[in-house]
Amino acid sequence: MDADLTHDAFLGGLVHIWQPKKGYRAGTDPVMLAASVPAQSGQSVLELGCGAGTAALCLHTRVAGLRLVGVEVQSLYATLAARNAAGTSADMRVITSDLRDLPADLRQERFDHVIMNPPYFDRAKGDASADQGRDLALGGDTPLADWLGVGIRRVGPKGYLTVIQKIDRLPDVMAAIRGRLGSFVLRPIASTPTSAANLFLLRARQEGHAPMRICPPLIMHDGNRYTPEVEAILRNAAELSMDH
Repeated sequence: MDADLTHDAFLGGLVHIWQPKKGYRAGTDPVMLAASVPAQSGQSVLELGCGAGTAALCLHTRVAGLRLVGVEVQSLYATLAARNAAGTSADMRVITSDLRDLPADLRQERFDHVIMNPPYFDRAKGDASADQGRDLALGGDTPLADWLGVGIRRVGPKGYLTVIQKIDRLPDVMAAIRGRLGSFVLRPIASTPTSAANLFLLRARQEGHAPMRICPPLIMHDGNRYTPEVEAILRNAAELSMDH
């Protein structure tokens, strides 16, 4: 099995993730998602669509003492997530399940944080990939509104939902969340200082009533290098601020 896997370093080598050589492979997006979550030691975190566990385990590395639960529909990735969690000594339970058919006990739980990196591709417009693992990760057959609806129902009192997604899906995300969560904080993500944002991070809170806040874009690259803010996140497990 390991011949079909790679063991990749994240956060400057603080985390190592087993993941398939072919199919969906984690890049910077789950790391950025994890960095943006305002979790504190002792809190609970649910990740929907956890893949091999990259986002949850990067968050665990930055904030010790979290109770993590990951849900993943693909059994290979769920198995790898459990293996990766054991390798980092994380308190993480991995559940192999379609998020629309969660186990009864999980449907009774609420979490301080729910995080997700839903598929970026809109399957209604075509096929994401001929590779099944990558296809499900990039497109899947679960509508974005269902991802968000399931996530919202798992957010506990005054808890947070944090999402990373393509910028053109922002209206869909807002439509699914508005009226159910509040205190929105949006941070667009752009490749360079002169390029339009292509992704965004959105945080919303249960029982939140603060006005929506839009932060300046996170700029990923300055020339051929990562910007200092991004470099600190990717190499040193720094927090990604959603407050400026």
